[in-house]
Amino acid sequence: MMQNGYEFNSWEFITAGGPVSMLVALILLTMSVASWYLIVSRSVTAWRMRSAYQSFLQAFSQAPSLAVAIKQSQAYANTGLARLAEKAILAAEHHKLSVAKGTEMVAQDEFVARAMNRSIAEENANMEGGLTVLASVGSVSPFVGLFGTVWGIYHALASISLSGQATLDKVAGPVGEALIMTALGLAVAIPAVLAYNAIVRSNRTLSAELEKFGYELHTLITTGAVMGARRAYKQDVAGQAMHVAGAAA
Repeated sequence: MMQNGYEFNSWEFITAGGPVSMLVALILLTMSVASWYLIVSRSVTAWRMRSAYQSFLQAFSQAPSLAVAIKQSQAYANTGLARLAEKAILAAEHHKLSVAKGTEMVAQDEFVARAMNRSIAEENANMEGGLTVLASVGSVSPFVGLFGTVWGIYHALASISLSGQATLDKVAGPVGEALIMTALGLAVAIPAVLAYNAIVRSNRTLSAELEKFGYELHTLITTGAVMGARRAYKQDVAGQAMHVAGAAA
């Protein structure tokens, strides 16, 4: 058992470093709180959006007509898919009015597609909220911690030089405490980087759902039926024809 060993005390080390060390510690604490707040809030938001997307798609696909589907989608007004459908229908109706007035400038499919692309871009921008902060925390906090370590080592060595006691125990203790700042910086950065990658992946999945639904809705508005429905209808007709042929034989 060591006697008269150096006692590590992170709080005393931070306060002994003066305003600079305390400022570095405060910056790291602020970054940590902000990143964890964004991690929790964005994770909850992504989970709610994924659940709302599934419920909306199920209700929309089971609706007997497009008008009924749009009416039912009012219950999902805060869902990106519902907003996309609403803007697509409004664009189609606006195009019909322009045709009736004789002021048509572009085809209906192109006009609706532009409105839907603009809506998808807005939804993607909303989903990216907070990612800049997470990316900044993940990339900057290790350097902030490293700066705190460098300043702590400088301050510790200056104090040892003034005391005139440059023994190993007098040097290793303060230098070891100074490395705590680097550890704190990494502790802040690692969760932020992992959460950033996970949220980006989740946003890509949701964005793919938006684009897939937008493609099917665009086809439905411009042609009156989705491609899957046409294919299923053809398969049913072919199956019925084969059944009739088999019965006749």
